[in-house]
Amino acid sequence: MQADLARIQQMETYLDECTAAVRSLQGQIDRLNALRDHAKELFSYYGSEVWYADRETELPEGVKAGILSEDSIYDTITGLRDTAFDMLETGTDVLKNWI
Repeated sequence: MQADLARIQQMETYLDECTAAVRSLQGQIDRLNALRDHAKELFSYYGSEVWYADRETELPEGVKAGILSEDSIYDTITGLRDTAFDMLETGTDVLKNWI
């Protein structure tokens, strides 16, 4: 009886953890999908003639302009790509081996 109770409690903990993770992940996917048009516009801007012209603009001190650095946009693009590959691999693993 004690072992049964311990197992049930452990499985309940697993259920709570998995449920929270799935809800959180779905929320993040929804958030990313909502930003799709913004991301596409941002990625098109990067390296464009307008972007190069904007890099020559004299900005007042204190104006946030990380968008004009090469690294910030590149890191976001490669981060999104790497995350997309991770999602594909994890999704495939879930479908093939978890369920």
